[in-house]
Amino acid sequence: MLGFVRKFVTLIGTAGILVGGIALVSIMGSMRPEIERQAPEIQPPSVFYTEARSEAVTLDVIAQGEVRPRTDINLTAQVAGQVVSTASNFVNGGAFEKGDTLLRIEDADYQVAVTSAKARVAQAEEALRREEAETSLARKDFEDLNLGEDPSELTLRVPQLAQARANYDAARADLRAAELNLSRTRIRAPFEGRVRERIAGPGQYVAPGAQLGRIFSTDVAEIRLPMTDNDLAKLGLPIAFVATDENPGPEVVFSTVVAGEFREWTGHIERTDGAIDPTTRQLSAIAVVEDPYGEGGNDGVPLTIGLFVDAKIEGRPYPQAFVLPRSALYGRDVVYVVNSDDILEERTVAIISSDRDTITVSNGVRAGERVVTSPLRGSEEGDKVVPTDNFGTPTPESDADADASTTVAATGQGE
Repeated sequence: MLGFVRKFVTLIGTAGILVGGIALVSIMGSMRPEIERQAPEIQPPSVFYTEARSEAVTLDVIAQGEVRPRTDINLTAQVAGQVVSTASNFVNGGAFEKGDTLLRIEDADYQVAVTSAKARVAQAEEALRREEAETSLARKDFEDLNLGEDPSELTLRVPQLAQARANYDAARADLRAAELNLSRTRIRAPFEGRVRERIAGPGQYVAPGAQLGRIFSTDVAEIRLPMTDNDLAKLGLPIAFVATDENPGPEVVFSTVVAGEFREWTGHIERTDGAIDPTTRQLSAIAVVEDPYGEGGNDGVPLTIGLFVDAKIEGRPYPQAFVLPRSALYGRDVVYVVNSDDILEERTVAIISSDRDTITVSNGVRAGERVVTSPLRGSEEGDKVVPTDNFGTPTPESDADADASTTVAATGQGE
């Protein structure tokens, strides 16, 4: 019985302690000061910017192309015969002048043909003179008879005279043909140029139309340069452009490495293709270099046919343009400007050039304005921002605003 009493007393004491603890916690909780709830203050986002500076810009165009001759032909035979000789410069890479004899075909048969044709001309001429005399005599005899009527053409031998004249003209035509074939036994250069490939040589028999070699002219070298629509806009070239004395076309500087040395040549755009390439959807501009193997060369190094060269084309100048980082561009043609009150303004710009790192615009911003170059992170036109230059330094306007805000806050706390 005594043990039961002890357990009951212990239980009562433990319960009292628990109740007292709970009461104490409740009292202390009621004494805690109530926390005042405040709405969080949203700070304007920081944005990086660059100052727009107006400058004169020349938009050059970079392209590549292969040097080709303006005239590149197959040299062919016009008469048949055996090749008896070739000129010493009629070899691969040989240079020649206009009118030079490059190759000779055996002409004995053609000499005989000329001689025979001359003989036929002499015979036809003698027959014509005789017929003219017969016609004159027939007319005189008819007049002497005084028959008082018009004579017939046969009486006056008019058909016979016409036939004699026709025979004479045909004989002379045969002579001209024979002389022409004789002249064609000498293959002459139709222009100044070089030999790309010699095919026929001494002892070889050739027929009319047989290929003797390939030659090209060296008066002008042409380089076809593919242009995009943006490139044409930079150069101010219209479709189907043709250079004139008043508008000679943009200057082009060609460059490449020859024999381990960097070389440059100067030319100009002469024309553009009349139609767009259906495969590439581009329009090519044709640049020319005058006398590429002579005065158009670089210190004796010619602009050799077949070279692959880089081309730098002088674009049209813009006296006032703005070069901005490409990160300033939002969408296709939109930039954002931070005004004097640190408020965002949306601007539509005219982009005249763009590359991987920069864009060049002709209008839409003004000199001295702050153009945003960082992501806006949900901000839009009309929002307030904290402009920071690319070095992470807040602008003076932002510093002044921050100082004023601090002063106002301190004054409020003092009151």
